[in-house]
This record gives sequence, C-alpha cells and structure tokens, in this order.
Amino acid sequence: MTLAYPRVVPCGDSAIAVEFGARVDADINQRVIALDHAVRVAALPGVVECVPTYRSLLVHLDPLIAEHGKLSLTLARLAREARAGTTRGRRWRVPVVYGGDHGADLDDLAALHGLTPEKVVEIHTGSIYRVYMIGFVPGFTYLGGLDSRLATPRRNTPRTSIPGGSVSIGGAQSAIGSVPSPSGWHLIGRTPVLCFHPGRDPVFLFEAGDEITFERVHAGRWERLAARSEAGDIIAACESE
Repeated sequence: MTLAYPRVVPCGDSAIAVEFGARVDADINQRVIALDHAVRVAALPGVVECVPTYRSLLVHLDPLIAEHGKLSLTLARLAREARAGTTRGRRWRVPVVYGGDHGADLDDLAALHGLTPEKVVEIHTGSIYRVYMIGFVPGFTYLGGLDSRLATPRRNTPRTSIPGGSVSIGGAQSAIGSVPSPSGWHLIGRTPVLCFHPGRDPVFLFEAGDEITFERVHAGRWERLAARSEAGDIIAACESE
C-alpha cells in the first residue's frame, strides 16, 4: 500500500505527528523544518512543543487546551501550505581534534577503507553537513552529508559510554555527541563545542536545518577551548544566519 503524504498521525491524546515521507532525504527534512516554522508562527492554542525529525514533525499538545481533531486539521493544512526553502538554517564551523585519545577508532576506520588517517580527516572536513535532527540524548546532533567513502556499518560491540563531544560515524551518517552516553558509532574525533549546556543561553546550540563544517585543530588547543566552552562561551563560529 502506498501512503499519501503529508500524513497526520495521532500519538495518544497529547501529541500528533505529521509525516512527509519514509526515507532520509534533505528535501523531506526541509519540509519538516518549514512546517515547524509555520506552527511556531501560527502560535496555535495548546501546542506545547514541536520536535523535528528526519521525516516528520512531532507536535506535543496540552489536551486540556487543544482540540485534537481541530488541531489535526490545522496541521494538515499547514503541512500542505508550508513551502520548503522558506527558512534557512545557520552554518557553523566546528573545531575537532581528530584521532589519538580523542578519536579512538580513526586508525581502524581508515584501514577498513584502505585510506590513511590523514585522508579520512581530509575527507571528513571537506563536506558540508546538514543537521537533520537533535535527539537520543539532549543535544545529540545527527548529520547528513557524509562522503560515501567514509560510510561504515556500526560497531559489532557498542561502547557503554563515550565522552561528550565525540565526533563519530555510523552507517551513512556522522554525528556530534553531547553528553556521555552509550554508542555503537565509530569515534574519529572530539570537539570541545558543547551542543548542550544547561547554564548557557541557548541551552541547545544547533537546530535542525543548520549546516556544519568541521575544522581540524591541534590537540594542544583542547584544554583552552574546552575551558571556554564549559564557561559558556560559544566557540563554534557561526558563519551565516
């Protein structure tokens, strides 16, 4: 059976999902972002929060305020009207220390692909990545745009904990970790940038629809950059609005 999109799906009495497709695709994700923007502008009564994902927007609602059926119809209309490309994210330049203690899997990943570690870094820093969504743990940043030469199946044995700020590869994606967490992804580097900082404004640095480029920095700069980041400084350069 072929599903028609956009598709409005109830999620209990306190959330509604609006789906735009069934695959990871930049155009689909851009429609999600456009709907997210439209819902914010509309300031619909009872809407508590919107969560963009790869292919859908989850709208959390207060069932004591929002009328579920009426809100579903409104979201369906906004989904049809929202135009992809009407909103543009920011572009960030993110410093990364690659390899060594900060990227334990870099050498093995390079060998797996018949590349040198230096070539892996060159390829990884040569792409522009799209932030598809934030999730899993607070601030974890899922990135599309990984060069196919670096696509690598996840590890057979996940780690029970990796450091916050880990830059990793899993399948056809790259990611920026936020807080210590389990992971089956391959660690190639680490950034002192804090995606999630409860004492900073903004608490979450990146948003779905933003773009990321990576810049290699020397391990000797780690301590100074990390200290600034912990103090609340935003050390990732925002290159465009």
